[in-house]
Amino acid sequence: MIRQKWTMLVLSLVILLASGCGRAPENEIRLGVNAELTGSKPTVGDSCKNAMELLAAQVNARGGLKLGDKQYLIKLFVEDNEDKAESAAAAAQKLISQNNVLAVIGPNASGNAIPAARICEDAGVIMISPWSTNPKTTEGKKFVFRACFIDDFQGQVMAKFARDNLKAQTAAVLYDVASEYNKGIAEFFQKSFESLGGKVVAFQSYTKDDKDFSSQLTTIKAANPGVLFLPNYYNEVPLQVQQARRLGLACPFIGSDSWGSPEILTLCGVELEESFFSTHYAPDIATDTAQKFIRTYEARYGKKPDDVAALTYDAGKLLLQAVSQAGAPSRQKVRDALAGVQEFEGVTGSMKFRGTGDPIKSAVILHVKDCKFKYYSTVAP
Repeated sequence: MIRQKWTMLVLSLVILLASGCGRAPENEIRLGVNAELTGSKPTVGDSCKNAMELLAAQVNARGGLKLGDKQYLIKLFVEDNEDKAESAAAAAQKLISQNNVLAVIGPNASGNAIPAARICEDAGVIMISPWSTNPKTTEGKKFVFRACFIDDFQGQVMAKFARDNLKAQTAAVLYDVASEYNKGIAEFFQKSFESLGGKVVAFQSYTKDDKDFSSQLTTIKAANPGVLFLPNYYNEVPLQVQQARRLGLACPFIGSDSWGSPEILTLCGVELEESFFSTHYAPDIATDTAQKFIRTYEARYGKKPDDVAALTYDAGKLLLQAVSQAGAPSRQKVRDALAGVQEFEGVTGSMKFRGTGDPIKSAVILHVKDCKFKYYSTVAP
């Protein structure tokens, strides 16, 4: 009988401990980071993780986030989504069910953000993607937000730039048909360019992990376009640019925010000179707020922040502003506070929200000159 009582007592303690597993202490705000730390875009994940760790360290160094008469420390739980859709969904599920996070920052790539967003929406957990520009990420969702503009705006920006600034009458597009991001922005560009009176003379696709683009580029060269739009990631563009130049394609190259990592300059070299792309901020004309962030980030990590780092920092600050406005670390209350944000001033500029998770914000166009990113212009929505 005594042995049975001890057995029951031990079982009761195990159940009690298990039921409290993952529960946040009263003075702690748990935030998840769902980032591409490995896979094909590790620079993206690294920037996202770094920016959130910087923000958490800054808040905790001040004693935490004050809500009422309590101070809450920020605790991060970082998951590697391996730059895979299924891993991104699994990471979101783990952060919610095991780590009991208040909100999730990331994923960044749209192909990862879209499935993770479904998990967060179904669970009623806030998700803010710093860098996912595909409309499907937030479409029809109440708990999912982003800190960047969306692809229909970006496609319009680059189509208008090609027509007005480069005076292109014709354009070609080469894009990854298997990627939500690449495919989406390619289609938006085509529609906008033709609505502006231009003609897309070649619309060529490839599949993720392809290395030989000679067939598509030969077709593009034969069409003699005035400009070639490459809405592809920084790790894919170098081979495409190099192969295009070897085939004798002489037209200007233009791109999208997926070019934003400085690594593309190292990988492409001089072959990317005189190209242009749309992105989220330009360090060389940064505001005082942005310059302070750039200095702090560089001092901590020994390198300048890219657009993903800047957007992640904005996403985190936006979330913490909503937590402060909500007055409590409640998922529903913080979600309602986020939905009510009218305007937010961040590192990447001013964001205005009008009843959806998509901010209204400007894009900047950067010029690749002397193997550097240089500010060229700002385009307002």
